Amino acid sequence: MRFKTKDEVRRYIWSLMEKSGVSLPPHPCWGRIPNFRGAWDAANRLLEALQPNSLRLVLVSPDSPQRPVRLLLLRRGIPIIMPTPRLRRGYVYIDPQDIGGKYIRYASTLKGGLSLGRPIKELPHIDIVIEGCVAVDRLGNRIGKGGGYGDREIKEARKLNPSVIVAVTCHSSQVLERVPTDQWDEPINIISTERFLISLDVKTEGNTQRGL
Repeated sequence: MRFKTKDEVRRYIWSLMEKSGVSLPPHPCWGRIPNFRGAWDAANRLLEALQPNSLRLVLVSPDSPQRPVRLLLLRRGIPIIMPTPRLRRGYVYIDPQDIGGKYIRYASTLKGGLSLGRPIKELPHIDIVIEGCVAVDRLGNRIGKGGGYGDREIKEARKLNPSVIVAVTCHSSQVLERVPTDQWDEPINIISTERFLISLDVKTEGNTQRGL
């Protein structure tokens, strides 16, 4: 299927996920980075590939489908940076050592992260960025919900660390063969779904795929 515009892709994915029953609350998924059945599997698959013991600081989006990623990282003792919604208040730094095990689960939620995290205005050096998406293609082109905040977060992280890895977790139905792009779009290195993981060389557009 060929798409002419990003909005066409968004409408297709949101409709598909609602009708197929793979979307999870909050409902409706329209206008959101959609939560999905299998988000925990996608998160675990990604962390297995990343070897989390080597990670020092990870930026994770505040969206619902990335909550499993946030929780798994915090449980492993890895501090995370979480953008505030629409970047209105910059970022929050969430260190599991400061929070204590009792509050780790709460800290992985949007409300808990904003409450327990320490506000920071500028990003530090990041090892990996983990975002959500509305759709992504097999060449590493990502489409968000249309605000441009994910691309801005990735761009800021790449300025500080040009070799930073950028990953998305999403449902396999959100992975398309090709999506429309703009020149300001930031490419993705890893796509992790409930069924498979795709590692991409975004410079050469070559990729390897595992887990099918």
